[in-house]
Amino acid sequence: QTSQMKFEDFQRDLRKLRKDLNACSAETEKVCNVSSEEQLQPFKDKMEEFLTRGKKNIKGREEEKLSETGVCIFLELSVFFSVKPKAGEKEVSPNTFFTVWHEFSSDFKELWKRENKCLLQERLKAAEETFRQAREKATYNVKPKHASGIVSI
Repeated sequence: QTSQMKFEDFQRDLRKLRKDLNACSAETEKVCNVSSEEQLQPFKDKMEEFLTRGKKNIKGREEEKLSETGVCIFLELSVFFSVKPKAGEKEVSPNTFFTVWHEFSSDFKELWKRENKCLLQERLKAAEETFRQAREKATYNVKPKHASGIVSI
């Protein structure tokens, strides 16, 4: 899912959110202007609280800063892993990066399973060899039975 994300879409969604908040603010103002005092509450207080929080977040541009930071970190990550943009791209896209990452992690997982299987087989062989050596060392002394049936010490 991450590989399908586009940073431009995220930026566009932020702009739309800002535009929709402004439209909501205008509609709230219209409703408050045409409503009587007894019909105004609790709508007015709730909407003022909502709009204040929304405007605070958007005016602070926290989402844009986070988005820009995310893009920068992503580009640094692609440089760290030496992922190059595809032909025709000016920078590495999430699709390019995560396609390579998926292939790497799948191959790594398969190799990890294979290596663990080999290690388990080696340990099993070593345990069998240790058991075989212990069995060869073990000598059993069988004492003959006395005619009287009483064992002497």
